[in-house]
Amino acid sequence: MLASEQLIQAFNQQIGNEMGASMQYIAIASYFDHETLPQLARFFYRQSEEERTHAMRFVKFINDVGGKVLIPELPAPASDFASAEEAVAKALAWEEEVTRQIYDLVEIARADRNYVGIRFLDWFVEEQLEEVTSMNDLLSVIRRAGQDRLLFVEEYLVRQGGAGLESPAASAEGT
Repeated sequence: MLASEQLIQAFNQQIGNEMGASMQYIAIASYFDHETLPQLARFFYRQSEEERTHAMRFVKFINDVGGKVLIPELPAPASDFASAEEAVAKALAWEEEVTRQIYDLVEIARADRNYVGIRFLDWFVEEQLEEVTSMNDLLSVIRRAGQDRLLFVEEYLVRQGGAGLESPAASAEGT
């Protein structure tokens, strides 16, 4: 097998973390749907799909290295939010936690001298910079607009286009 049992176990836990994030983003998107804020809802539904895709990357890696996928039990996501700011602040806190989780995985892979695992995780390290930046930017826009002017946030998201909130540097990578 191309990965230690410890790394496989940690990656299995990360599958659960990513699926948990996907479910949390569905709950946040549903909150925004209920508040008739379709752009914010769309943003978080897209985030949910992205988190599921991240989980599937870990599934593929575990299968590719001959490990066994064991998906952990997932807690129910929070679904009651007092405000848009609270919902997005929760998302930002989650992305910061996921960043710490990814760093921990890198340390496990380094300790194992698992270079395939380290290279695999490099993508996630870069992705987390984008995720944290995106949530931080959205939270800043919501705070500037205030709870009574969330329609300005909706307009902002429309102007951002299909890519959502993404730093100009992220879109410049493809050039």
